[in-house]
Amino acid sequence: MNRILVRTLAAIALLGLGGFFLRGISSSGLNSAPLPDASSGNLSLGKSIYDARCSMCHGTDGKSSGIAASFLNPRPRDLTSGQYKFRSTESGSIPTDEDIERTVREGLHATAMPDWKDFIKGDSLSAVVAYAKSFSPRFQNEQPKPVTIGSMVPATQASIESGKKVFDKLQCYTCHGTDGAGKEAVASDLIDDWGREIAATNLTEPWTFRGGSAPRDIYLRFRTGIDGTPMPSFVGSASDKEMWDLANYVVYIGRKPVWEMTASEVAQHYAGIDAQWKANPVARGKYLVRSLGCGDCHTPYNENGTQMEQFHMAGGLNWTLGPYGKTTSANLTSDKATGLGNYSDDEIKRAMTRGIRRDGTRMIPFPMPWTSYANLSDDDIHAVITYLRTLPPVYNKIPGREPLNFFSYLWGKFKMLILKKDFPGSALPGNAGTTREKSSASLSAGKEAQQ
Repeated sequence: MNRILVRTLAAIALLGLGGFFLRGISSSGLNSAPLPDASSGNLSLGKSIYDARCSMCHGTDGKSSGIAASFLNPRPRDLTSGQYKFRSTESGSIPTDEDIERTVREGLHATAMPDWKDFIKGDSLSAVVAYAKSFSPRFQNEQPKPVTIGSMVPATQASIESGKKVFDKLQCYTCHGTDGAGKEAVASDLIDDWGREIAATNLTEPWTFRGGSAPRDIYLRFRTGIDGTPMPSFVGSASDKEMWDLANYVVYIGRKPVWEMTASEVAQHYAGIDAQWKANPVARGKYLVRSLGCGDCHTPYNENGTQMEQFHMAGGLNWTLGPYGKTTSANLTSDKATGLGNYSDDEIKRAMTRGIRRDGTRMIPFPMPWTSYANLSDDDIHAVITYLRTLPPVYNKIPGREPLNFFSYLWGKFKMLILKKDFPGSALPGNAGTTREKSSASLSAGKEAQQ
């Protein structure tokens, strides 16, 4: 399969369409082989379903190593750890089969994990859960420890007010902000147990709650914690009633979704968001860079299609562009020798919006779509540049464009324009840039040759 198509599909997943789109792919595209009839919850059936539906994200080895994994945030679950976030079991415990089935069946909102209830059910669901469990020895050596859920506390005004006090007592505002939406949050750079960036949930947007938005679901998050993340269990820190009150408070602060707002409410809502972005251009820039998929082209990838994450945003992805020769994506990190560290804001803006390199040469309008970025507002361009300045420096010297000779160029254009051949562009695996290690090796080889 053409690697550009594979990477494009993964990029779509990153933009939030992944759950729906990847589900469609496995039904009619990349994995078009029909699934076997379900007769029992066995590993053979589970493997067939998993390979067809799940491996693109979770990897054939279950280690979150699928071709789409590095494009997704949050990262797909590493099934080999036996560590699951959304459970009805004690902190640190493995989940029950019902917990995993619910995740597969209902999906995880605001992630690329779709709901599979219309596609995987009955014996097939039991089989794929059994196969997912087989990746971790914990399920052979441990038993789930279900929590004991006390009587539900009704969402009275008194319970909600008590919940606000519990919110302050447990210092939930440290991560979630004083308003539950991140305002004045202190802990903004959160990481999970695998060292990957993770964001605190916006508690005012219940439709994004991955484990469910009913009071009982929210209560369980406080009771069980979210393993693998900074979100702890509050057992020992809060009573059962206090956790129910806190759940009622979280339900209470949920805002009206945009699709239920009036026109004036929508305008006011987005005016507030714009004001927040202007006050925090780094956050806005990070959002834009991820939404625009900049890392898809400015990060090289391995032979199997996964990203070379050690070169994130350091360029080096080599493209063959038919009659236009070869070009390599630029290093966008803050490295002063090979990246943007010594570029001025105007130089970066000119490259982004006009396709003019620092040396004055011009880019063709692909694969770098500068003609589209020309439509970004000045505030958004400033935010992108501000965020790029924060990227850790990675030394990766990028080679210049390699144009074809005149006759090859004319022949390539003739095939496209006259013979109506498809554009023969493709992205090549591997890093085309020169790292410090490569530079040192070349220097040593040169000295040996001279001797």
